[in-house]
Amino acid sequence: MPPIDPALRSLQIELPAKPDVLVQLALLMAEDEVDFKAMGSLIEGDMALAAAVLKAVNAPIYGLRQTARTVQQAILYLGSQEVAAITYEMGLRSVFPSSPELEALWLRANRRGMVMALMARRLGLDAFVAHSAGLFEECGKAVMFRHAPERYGPMLRQSTGDDLLVLQEMQTFGVSHDALGAAMCKSWVLASAATTCVRYHVVVQTGGTWPAEPEAVPVCALSAVAHYLLRAPQALGPAVEAVAALSGLDEGRLRQAAEDAYAVLRAA
Repeated sequence: MPPIDPALRSLQIELPAKPDVLVQLALLMAEDEVDFKAMGSLIEGDMALAAAVLKAVNAPIYGLRQTARTVQQAILYLGSQEVAAITYEMGLRSVFPSSPELEALWLRANRRGMVMALMARRLGLDAFVAHSAGLFEECGKAVMFRHAPERYGPMLRQSTGDDLLVLQEMQTFGVSHDALGAAMCKSWVLASAATTCVRYHVVVQTGGTWPAEPEAVPVCALSAVAHYLLRAPQALGPAVEAVAALSGLDEGRLRQAAEDAYAVLRAA
């Protein structure tokens, strides 16, 4: 497991451990050819997780023509990467308390991960990495809420934007949710590009400096576009133009990928 920044250790903010089923799932997904049967059996071995995955898979947003009644069927209908991403989402949610403050966060994570994966596929990028980045983008907020719900809950509810929120977090806790989220991504051994995207998402979305890691730049670009898709779709055109110029992605292809993802989102 990669080391966690000692400064975070000194703050005594505990990072939740990665569930064992996700550890095993990551090993399966790392194989050159994923064993679909083993993957289905692994997820179905955790009854609560399997039930949550099937509920998510059968939601209207995934547009299945027939109901998936087993995880094996879900993999057949959606593919291993999509089901793995959904399993990560359910596993992520399971390590945090159920609360109204976090429900909106998880809904955004679900939608963001989905549209980033859709755009990644259209552009020939790694959809699982993009989905993971979108899913974990705000996980640092959940870590802070888990650590100090009485102090962080009101801060989260009253937040009008992440640029101001990170300043409040630094003043109150000595760390911001983007740094804390990246630390959690490292401890859960997510892809480096996804981890970097989580660390830089606030900076990128507010017009700051992009990361130097080449593999992370396209993922950050998808994060920035997804930010506008979910919050201000009327500004999508100028946003795509700016993101394409900064990331080096083809503007026309990025625009089409964004429009396709938005169409899926609206239809759902």
